[in-house]
Amino acid sequence: MNDPEPPVPSSVQAGTPWKEADTRLPPWPQDADLVELAPDGPDSALRYFIDTRNLQVGSDDVVRFTLVAEGRNGTRNLSVEGIRCTPKGAYKTYAYGAGERFVPIASEDWLPIPAHGGDRWRHDLWSFHFCIPQAFAPRPKIDMVRSLEGRISPRQNMGFLPD
Repeated sequence: MNDPEPPVPSSVQAGTPWKEADTRLPPWPQDADLVELAPDGPDSALRYFIDTRNLQVGSDDVVRFTLVAEGRNGTRNLSVEGIRCTPKGAYKTYAYGAGERFVPIASEDWLPIPAHGGDRWRHDLWSFHFCIPQAFAPRPKIDMVRSLEGRISPRQNMGFLPD
């Protein structure tokens, strides 16, 4: 007899759907707290910095951070973003910086992290600095900061043994 639904063992229970925690915008970053991120791949016209003082992992396991993108002429663009350590990664922008304060944006969407293109820095944060490979969970903040500062080689963070 064909059942309309395949049998499920009694030990299998329905999971709790993920829910995003409320997000508070961080204070404006100080230059002393910025650590430069060198994206893996071709050189960029921008330099990227992460505010390590306000880098945090929320109760929802979202890594939230302030990004400073600086052009060759010194012009800076700031954003407050979040990265989820899902199998393919996801990101969301919460606010943009203007006039030494953050202006929230109305975005409910989590977007996939592209492996190539102008957003390569997001992929590097997800794969090398913020997430534990194959565990799909955020690293402890201290390990994120060490990795960004170059005290842990980003390639060591990939979860593979060296040759």
